[in-house]
Amino acid sequence: MTEQGTPPQRGNNLDPWYHHYAQRTAGLAASEVRALFAVASRPEVVSLAGGMPFVSALPEDLVVGAMERVMRERGPVALQYGSGQGVPALREQILDVMALEGIRANADDVIVTTGSQHALELFSKLFIDPGDVVLAEGPSYVTAMVIFKSYQAEVDHVPMDEHGLIPEALREHIVRVKASGRRVKFLYTIPTFHNPAGVTLTWERRLEILEIARQNDILVLEDNPYGLLYFGDKPPAAMRSVEQEGVVYLGTFSKTLAPGFRIGWALAPHAIREKLILANEAAVLSPSSFGQLVVSEYLSDADWKGQIDTFRGVYRERKEAMISALEEHLPELRWTNPNGGFYVWVTLPPHLDAKAMLPRAVTELVAYTPGTAFFADGSGAQNIRLSFCYPTPESIRVGIRRLANVIGGEQDLLETFAGTGPLTASRPSRTSSNPPTDLR
Repeated sequence: MTEQGTPPQRGNNLDPWYHHYAQRTAGLAASEVRALFAVASRPEVVSLAGGMPFVSALPEDLVVGAMERVMRERGPVALQYGSGQGVPALREQILDVMALEGIRANADDVIVTTGSQHALELFSKLFIDPGDVVLAEGPSYVTAMVIFKSYQAEVDHVPMDEHGLIPEALREHIVRVKASGRRVKFLYTIPTFHNPAGVTLTWERRLEILEIARQNDILVLEDNPYGLLYFGDKPPAAMRSVEQEGVVYLGTFSKTLAPGFRIGWALAPHAIREKLILANEAAVLSPSSFGQLVVSEYLSDADWKGQIDTFRGVYRERKEAMISALEEHLPELRWTNPNGGFYVWVTLPPHLDAKAMLPRAVTELVAYTPGTAFFADGSGAQNIRLSFCYPTPESIRVGIRRLANVIGGEQDLLETFAGTGPLTASRPSRTSSNPPTDLR
């Protein structure tokens, strides 16, 4: 035993400070596919993995002009410290953005953050104690789960189908958690163009889920990066549009402008807002004044709604290219057909493991994100997330063709050496017009 009474370290750890870290750092595990993505970044690899916005669709002069005007007219302010809550003018403009989602609010209740990811981290810091339960859709946003686990929360996944989170399943999970003596701290949801599933929660379910949350005294954290990027009919209004006290809403300019500005926000009830401001000041002192003023200038002078329309057209074309390619090359698979956002969620044939198959896919010059990345409990081996936002339509078609070769090769190996028999015969074909009802 050491002087402190702890067992001596066994094996070789190259980090001399390994035993000094806080316990919560155990939740800061690296992505299981990060190393492979370094290979996938090679130009010859078609990456259908990352959710990078296609910022080249943003006219350069719009941004450059906004930057020049900010520096010429407000340079000293732009380069100085600012408020921990954010620039007042930008907070007023954010109200106009949220109004498109049906939200009516006061600028005093908006907190500007360094991207909505930062808002998610601040919220988690305020609310999660070790052992708390966070309810989240299964699957759910991978980095949100990293944050929750870093604060030593338990993530309990609630099933989804093609209409979003299932209310009855939510009730069952709440009862089960309470019966176990654990505490549900909040429900984390991406109701519109979900990441990674691509589905959208129906209006009827939004109302039902809000009622379930009210009955059980559960706060709802509504994360909405993609809500304005719809391809056809406008999606239902935000959950925050009908519930003010029980919903904290997260928004961002990363998808409708550019992620490099790192400007997001939280809309919260008064008491939560005050604590978020204090947490924001403790973390970064103030969000970037320069970035906020440039975004504010852009919103003042540019046709930002027209630019969102442009993004919608770009992403619609790419989504259609992906669905068409899946129908042509992988008709035996099942997938979701989103009406907006960035992602298609694919279900592989039985016996295939998306994570185990990824190295072969990268070797065949195509990359995706395995479904296991989106479940805290290791589920999702039969799923992959395909992102259509960044590659060109032609690259998407090439990528899907390569993916079909990879899947076909894996099926051949299993049929030959594992004796599984024809894999496609055991499951009926479901294409984009008939998406999977079970998103695991």
